[in-house]
Amino acid sequence: MKKRNVNSQSGETDAGFTLLEILVVLTIVGLLATLVAPKVTKYLSGAKSSTASAQMASIAQALELYRLEVGSLPSTEAGLQALLVRPANRRRWNGPYLERPSALLDPWGNSYQYRVPGETGEFDLLSLGADNQLEGSGDDQDIWYR
Repeated sequence: MKKRNVNSQSGETDAGFTLLEILVVLTIVGLLATLVAPKVTKYLSGAKSSTASAQMASIAQALELYRLEVGSLPSTEAGLQALLVRPANRRRWNGPYLERPSALLDPWGNSYQYRVPGETGEFDLLSLGADNQLEGSGDDQDIWYR
C-alpha cells in the first residue's frame, strides 16, 4: 500500500512505504534467511571438502613429477615446500612443481599435512578440516588423499 500525498500547489504526488509495510517485508526476509541459511552453509562446506580433494589430487600429481625427476619423494622434513623451492641436496630438481605457495593451503587456509612414508601408502596427504585438528566431523572432518 502506497500512500500518496498530493501537493495542492504543484499537483505532484509523493509516494512512499509505511513503517508497517517495511517491517512486514523485513520479517518475511528474516524468516526466509533462517530457512535458507542452513542449506546454503551445508552446501558451502561440501564445496570446501570437494575443493580440498581436488587440490590434493593436484599436489599428488606434482609429487609424482617430483619423484620422476628427482628419484624419490620429498622427505617429511622437506615437506611440500620441496615442490616450490629446491631442497639443498637435490641436483635434478626442475621445479617449481606448483605455480604458487597458496596451492599448499587447504580451503580453510591451513597447510596440507604430508608424511613419508605414509600410514596408508607411500605418502600421506591430508587436510585437517576447518578446525585444523585430527579427527572431527562435519566441517572439522579430516580429508585424506587416497
